[in-house]
Amino acid sequence: MRIATWNVNSITARLPRLLAWLESSGTDVLCLQEAKVAEENFPVEQLRELGYESAVHATGRWNGVAVLSRVGLEDVVKGLPGDPGYDGALEPRAVSATCGPVRVWSVYVPNGREVDHPHYAYKLRWFEALKAAVAGDAAGSRPFAVLGDYNVAPTDDDVYDIAAFEGLTHVTGPERAALAALRGTGLSDVVPRPLKYDHPFTYWDYRQLGFPKNRGMRIDLVYGNEPFAEAVSDAYVDREERKGKGASDHAPVVVDLDV
Repeated sequence: MRIATWNVNSITARLPRLLAWLESSGTDVLCLQEAKVAEENFPVEQLRELGYESAVHATGRWNGVAVLSRVGLEDVVKGLPGDPGYDGALEPRAVSATCGPVRVWSVYVPNGREVDHPHYAYKLRWFEALKAAVAGDAAGSRPFAVLGDYNVAPTDDDVYDIAAFEGLTHVTGPERAALAALRGTGLSDVVPRPLKYDHPFTYWDYRQLGFPKNRGMRIDLVYGNEPFAEAVSDAYVDREERKGKGASDHAPVVVDLDV
């Protein structure tokens, strides 16, 4: 079984590449982030033609998450229970579903913007709500994983130059502590680092030749419980999908399971 996560940075803009990638990659379950489309405009029919069902939580031009599956889609939950919301609104940042023998969450963690910004405090509160929401499944016997854009680099080695991030979000102690607390529910990072090659990053900024110069970050993560982690037979970042015209600024992260 092949499971992946990909921040597509607008499914409308990325749809031809997404459909082609699904056909060529052999992915059974794909967790998407930053759909940036209203739910009624999500390309459900085009995906169904390829054999994928869609669980979508999206409201418009910002955020938006989905789970695409060709191995079944049941027990869908839209939104994060206990979501703290931001500026009086709940944002579409989480959706979960059971896909065959595996249950997954697709999450798009708040960016945080700046350390002294209210969005940063919201990010930490959102992590607390995520931890509470997944704790039961994380400790369970069914393979379970939380996949998505976490907007946190777990270690200094997960950014191209830690000195360039001094005083910035994505690498601060409280953010990394929130990741550690999430792992404390029974989850672990199932994508090894370093990988088999020298390009472990998952995100590269469009600006200042970020991708050609490999000025990236590893912020797209797959955190699985023990049954999920034990079933992992391979994991990789599909760096090739970040290349070329019309690419997202994130690359897919792919995990193979023996289940």
